[in-house]
Amino acid sequence: MQKIRTALLSYGMSGKVFHAPFISFHKGFELIGSWERSKKLIREDYSSVKSYATLEALLEDDVDLVIVNTPVETHYEYAKKVLLAGKHAIVEKAFTTTVAQAQELAAVAKERGVKLAVFQNRRWDSDFKTVQKIILEKKLGDIVEAEFHFDRYNPLLSPKSHKETANSGAGILKDLGPHLIDQALCLFGLPESVFADIRITREHSLVDDYLDILLYYPDFRVRLKAGFFVREAVPSFIIHGKKGSFLKPRGDVQEDDLKLGKKPNLDSWGKEPKSKEGTLHTEIDNDIFNVKVETLQGNYYDFFDGVYNSISNDVSEPVTAQDGVHVMQIIEAAIQSSAQKKAINL
Repeated sequence: MQKIRTALLSYGMSGKVFHAPFISFHKGFELIGSWERSKKLIREDYSSVKSYATLEALLEDDVDLVIVNTPVETHYEYAKKVLLAGKHAIVEKAFTTTVAQAQELAAVAKERGVKLAVFQNRRWDSDFKTVQKIILEKKLGDIVEAEFHFDRYNPLLSPKSHKETANSGAGILKDLGPHLIDQALCLFGLPESVFADIRITREHSLVDDYLDILLYYPDFRVRLKAGFFVREAVPSFIIHGKKGSFLKPRGDVQEDDLKLGKKPNLDSWGKEPKSKEGTLHTEIDNDIFNVKVETLQGNYYDFFDGVYNSISNDVSEPVTAQDGVHVMQIIEAAIQSSAQKKAINL
């Protein structure tokens, strides 16, 4: 198996929790190191790797794939440098801060003949995979409406300054929003128009921390919501069709397990507790069913395996740059809609 030599652009939470464990576990990758500006931490976990003092030093090294996991407002600048250096890239969400930037990165990757994937790991959450299966199997009949939530209760501002300083990449719309939007587009494709309410609700916050986005499709609607003042959460996935409904709480365990230092595997990884099963209440062949649905196993490994196959076999990325462009189109439309208080046609 050809090893894809991989480096990170930071070793903070995302590098330590979401990327390095899977890169080091997958037999097709070799973790080479990370750009570290001040704290030198990666060698505490991976003793044989490099700590690069500059981005230039990293790009000059024998590296095949670079993971751009820095603050959102830097994604465009760093990803473009990576692509122009002839390296493949994975870019964290939000992909960029504008549609124009996203389109340019896609064009540069195509021109340079390198792969460019967007890290939308939530497609491989156990709860979303289960929702996707229910919809694909048409167990609800024609969809009438769907509602996805990414709710939290946390009125305190983040200690990470880049998350709370007003800049082009900060705010819930470009933090949790890309997860919800990508999941909706993955299931239903691009909508015809977008209506949104983007607000600031926390005391002293300088960035948006509440979103309510309505996606208009010809025959149904999809609502996406996220905020920091939900002490008692509703189901994270609510889908109603002409035959029935499916309600599913958020239950994916991968992020929590990774934060505890647990290492991924291909057997028991990503299995939700039975208590988080969703409820299916529908009609099939004139019979009414109200049952719990076993949750599918989640595994972010599958994203990285898709990237490996993309590079090794020259096939499409698991989440393409065009997928990233589409998410940015929704984000820009949501900003415009919230400012103008009207629906925006795509």
